Amino acid sequence: MSKEAISSSNAPAAIGTYSQAIRAGDLVFLSGQIPLDPITMNVVDGDFEARARQVFENLTAVAEAAGGSLQNIVKLTIFLTDLDNFATVNSVMELYFEQPYPARAAVGVASLPKGVDVEADAILAL
Repeated sequence: MSKEAISSSNAPAAIGTYSQAIRAGDLVFLSGQIPLDPITMNVVDGDFEARARQVFENLTAVAEAAGGSLQNIVKLTIFLTDLDNFATVNSVMELYFEQPYPARAAVGVASLPKGVDVEADAILAL
């Protein structure tokens, strides 16, 4: 099976040895997105909700570059440095997703790149 790199200028450029996403057949594997502004490559200003929204905006851009949308996500993993933010993630997800919601895991972690407090990756089915 071949694989194809997917990228979008509307999402932050990769800051390491990875692709924004890889398509293999009808599946697209979206790399973790953190709350970076794709233009400045800086963490967005504001509270946790603003940062969570930016994560989903970045995922949206990559999903669209792959020919899909967030509605095509079948598996979502969210990484949080503070699980007390879990309820806010749920509220933000309601703005971006419709039922049936994707399968999801929320994982508490000690730290994330650039010192952020939220990251998400996903698997999209086209």
